[in-house]
Amino acid sequence: MKPETNHLPRLGLQASPWILLGGALILLLVVAAMALQDINREKENMSRILIEKGAAWIKAIEAGTRLGMRRMMRGEDQFQNLLEETAGQSDVRYVAVTDEKGFILAHNDITRKGKPHIDHRSLPTGKALTREHWRLVEENGQKVFEVYREFRPLSRQEMIHRLRRFQELGGRDAMGGHRHQQEIWLPPQRPDHGKRFIFVGLDISPFEQARKEDLKRSLIISSVLLLLGFGGYISIFWVQNYRAARRSLQESDTFTDEVVANLPVGLMATDRNGNIAFFNAVAERITGLPHDQAYGRALEDVLPPDWHVFKQAIESGRTVIEQEKECAFGNRKAVPVSVSAARITGEEGQFLGNVVILRDIADVRRLQEEIRRTEKLAALGGLAAGVAHEIRNPLSSIKGIATYFRDRLDTAPADKETAEVMIQEVDRLNRVISELLEFARPPQLKTRMTPLGDLVRHTLRLVQQDAQSSDIDLQVTVTPKDLSLEMDPDRFSQCLLNLYLNAIQAMENDGTLSIDCALKGENVILKISDTGPGISRAHLQHVFNPYFTTKPSGSGLGLAIAHKIVEAHQGRITVDSAPGQGTVFTITLPQGLRAPIHGATTDE
Repeated sequence: MKPETNHLPRLGLQASPWILLGGALILLLVVAAMALQDINREKENMSRILIEKGAAWIKAIEAGTRLGMRRMMRGEDQFQNLLEETAGQSDVRYVAVTDEKGFILAHNDITRKGKPHIDHRSLPTGKALTREHWRLVEENGQKVFEVYREFRPLSRQEMIHRLRRFQELGGRDAMGGHRHQQEIWLPPQRPDHGKRFIFVGLDISPFEQARKEDLKRSLIISSVLLLLGFGGYISIFWVQNYRAARRSLQESDTFTDEVVANLPVGLMATDRNGNIAFFNAVAERITGLPHDQAYGRALEDVLPPDWHVFKQAIESGRTVIEQEKECAFGNRKAVPVSVSAARITGEEGQFLGNVVILRDIADVRRLQEEIRRTEKLAALGGLAAGVAHEIRNPLSSIKGIATYFRDRLDTAPADKETAEVMIQEVDRLNRVISELLEFARPPQLKTRMTPLGDLVRHTLRLVQQDAQSSDIDLQVTVTPKDLSLEMDPDRFSQCLLNLYLNAIQAMENDGTLSIDCALKGENVILKISDTGPGISRAHLQHVFNPYFTTKPSGSGLGLAIAHKIVEAHQGRITVDSAPGQGTVFTITLPQGLRAPIHGATTDE
């Protein structure tokens, strides 16, 4: 037995380099395959998002073309303006409509009209072009993601129906004005002109940048996995000497603990009995439980009741990967987290414990919501400006006619009262349109150093009479007292007034409106608190949406405008409320604007 015992270490030392090399190669292949799969998935997601965005722009152009036909406007100018407006968006490089031979019929750059755009022999044929396709092209030395398909603003039956209707009207539009048939233009989609195709070129640079960041993150994670794998292999084979093995194991454990403890996710691991054996700092922050109180406790005592769903999954041998849930830890409010969990088994399949990874995705959810809200508000703002502009002109005519009849109906009091009601309703509608235009107009800040305390007190004086009539106390705290900010005082006063009036109207009678301003790091925190009835959780996520209001006579634009003004100052506004606990609006502003902001004004 003794010779065999002495021989085994030498055999292990001779075989260890090959085992290490083989294990390292397998680990490298696995990590590379995982990284490649992640990269391919990100590429597919990027392509899908761009195709959907391109399809949305194509449908919008077709809808705009149909709208131009309905209004019987000067079609060619209308369609050219539509292409130029679409191409003016930040993510659109160009828009082109071609014939079957690839010659441009319409383009946002009117100088390209009549020039070849593409050889259609390289495109799918037949019915394939009735749906969106994509490809990468190069324009001016930059990559462009091009989405294209057959252009179908009107079917043949719709075109014939509209032309017949136009002829039946005798060359008159819906308003009675004369229109000539040749003034109606649409990229030809008639049988004698053949098919037409539309191409939308999208800017791929933001997605390429995001893809590079994902690639960098994948490389970092892969490197960490490789390091952990090498550490495990080295710790297994360094057993030739007890002291050396012990020292090596300690170093490896220390290294592993440091890496895991500093991971940007909450990591919890249990022993065979299901009690917590590892609990890092991020897990402590997410759960709100100190690590010294977590060790030795069962996972069921730390995690919310929903944990039993994940426990059943991993006990059945399945691995839980990135399951998003709203979790409430203890008495704290629910936070969105991404949960991953798996069983830990030994070399012979014996159970060693469980590992749970928690990732706080509150910031991700907030960014997603801000992106969706920004896209929605951008579309709504453009539409609102156009609609409000078109409505305001006839309103003036209606009010003038109503005023004329009111002044001439002295002998008929009932008719005069009806005309007066008409004038009041027109004025009310005009106020709504003015608020709509104010919301749709891009902000144009005129900034200067402004004492924040003076600005707050000035705006409070404007609502002091309303507060006194409702027995509402006003409290102001500014720290430090000489706190000043680079801001537009007029626009920010409008924001504060909207928040004050909302708070006063919510409290109705007998309450306190508090304004606290403080310097925190490089930011200024301004809190507007009231002791009103609070806001329900169902309404809380919609308070900054335009036209959302719980007031019978509210327009729903006050908080949306306040949100827009704060964003124009490169700040952030949040709301915290619960029924019966009042409401707190928190505005976070940088001490100085990082760059001048110039917004283009919108003509009314």
